[in-house]
Amino acid sequence: MERTVPKSASDEIDLYIRTIYSLLRSTTDVQIRSLEEVHAGMNSSLHIEARQEKLDTSAFIYATLRLPSCISAVNTIVLGQSSLVFSRHGYQDVVSWQQVYTKARRRPTYYDKNGTLAVFIASQSDIEDVVPVLTAFQIEWNKIHGFLNRDSDFDADQLTNIDAVKLAKWLDISLDDASRLITIWGKETSAILSQIANRRCNFKVRLLSGSLSEYWRATRIWYDNIEKYQPKLLDRPVYFVSSNTHSIPNLLSGFALANKQPIIKYIEECADKTLQTEWKDLQASITPSSLENFLYYALKKFQQSEEGKAYLSQQYADEIKFGIVRVPSEHSFDVETQVIELNKLNPSRLDPRLFASKEDAEFLKQSNALILNIDYPLGLGAYNILVKLAEHISEILGVYIMGKAATLNGVRGDVMIPNVIQDEHSQNTYLFQNAFSAADVMPYLVFGSVLDNQKALTVLGTFLQNARLMDVMYREGYTDIEMEAGPYLSAIFEMSRPKRHPVNEIANLQGVSFDIGILHYASDTPLSKGKNLGAGTMSYEGVDSTYASSLAILRRIFNQERKRLLTLTK
Repeated sequence: MERTVPKSASDEIDLYIRTIYSLLRSTTDVQIRSLEEVHAGMNSSLHIEARQEKLDTSAFIYATLRLPSCISAVNTIVLGQSSLVFSRHGYQDVVSWQQVYTKARRRPTYYDKNGTLAVFIASQSDIEDVVPVLTAFQIEWNKIHGFLNRDSDFDADQLTNIDAVKLAKWLDISLDDASRLITIWGKETSAILSQIANRRCNFKVRLLSGSLSEYWRATRIWYDNIEKYQPKLLDRPVYFVSSNTHSIPNLLSGFALANKQPIIKYIEECADKTLQTEWKDLQASITPSSLENFLYYALKKFQQSEEGKAYLSQQYADEIKFGIVRVPSEHSFDVETQVIELNKLNPSRLDPRLFASKEDAEFLKQSNALILNIDYPLGLGAYNILVKLAEHISEILGVYIMGKAATLNGVRGDVMIPNVIQDEHSQNTYLFQNAFSAADVMPYLVFGSVLDNQKALTVLGTFLQNARLMDVMYREGYTDIEMEAGPYLSAIFEMSRPKRHPVNEIANLQGVSFDIGILHYASDTPLSKGKNLGAGTMSYEGVDSTYASSLAILRRIFNQERKRLLTLTK
């Protein structure tokens, strides 16, 4: 379980990490309250009011979205890498418990309906994510507990017709913050407020096994499942993409465009007034966006409706017909995989922005290459996954990474293209030739800007950053803060060099024999007085940067594949 804590730009973050791991060495449950003081002392940019009596609504919402809805009934959180690890420690068949989900994290989580939550972890990055989230949630829960019990107008037994005005008064917060809490809690608002008023939060957490070998074993279980369903990965050249599970298939399958009419009918008749307004603005050319992006955005909402839910299975069947096979995770961490055969893609169904004409895409029928697209993992899980894939796949032709990041010099929706990565995990500074430039993304981006030649910082966790760290890095020219690029580049180093990645060095990856492309779209602006994804969502404008980046990645892959096929025929 031991790890070497890197020398951080902030001693407070360093102390926090050391405290977490020293406590989790215990073979018994650890009280989260033991971490509250050091958590507050870290002065996290996501929890800037941890020490204040005032409720930090953004931090509470951020944590709430990363925990399952049953968390209000949970007392103990147990962390383990696999079912075998849980079984060895007396938690038999946890996957038979009720599986619960979060809105903003993909992590297999099971609830025994008796106060215990089993959480599967893929790397130490998961620990460095889960523990601060639990701590922030507990701190803010207990603030709310105090507010409710001090307000003479609050009666836990008489909670009816709760509106933003009442909640704002009880918690001494703005109407906007109160409205956001009610939106997240929904119909459970009264029950949750009653639970908070009746008891203080006092989480206990236990790490069953922190050994590196268990993380590797969990990664092997994940990969074995993929190879079982897609053995062709062993002898076919592969373009590796780390992105999401929707943009790449949407651009390649053409399903949304082929089903345009039922999607439009849903938009025009649904109760979502914002969606309808956006659609009208697009039709009237008030919003300078693409029809394709809007249909991709609306497709997900349509499939979540009663009239559109049948289209989800239709989409998957359609994808299989055109060489796009989804492999869900089993028995391990939650990272869905898609294996895409380029020679099975239908040129007439591809997004029109990928090729000037259908004829230009005909060369794909001669290809034997695959795209392996994974739902981007968290932190060091990226290193474990890419190392495991490189061990088994015969030839990797390119590594392309698209992910969320915080920006210190841009706005939400911008796309950042780095060529220098400072990795807080390895303490290495990676120099590499990014396959992308602003010219590759800009033609497809409407709402944001493209910032290339950037320097990115790979942090240990979302809570594990503060104003001091950002100030130091900003002075050094780092403006792009994210969590996966450093671990991926550590794996790439080992794929191209005859030794393990170094520590605390400048590592030059120029001259690697395959493509390296990294695109980050801005989802947070941490210098904007604590505003983060807990303070809102990216909505439709967020789709713009996602699809601009995905288009750039696919166009690059197709370009590289055309060149490769020409070389093979000479």
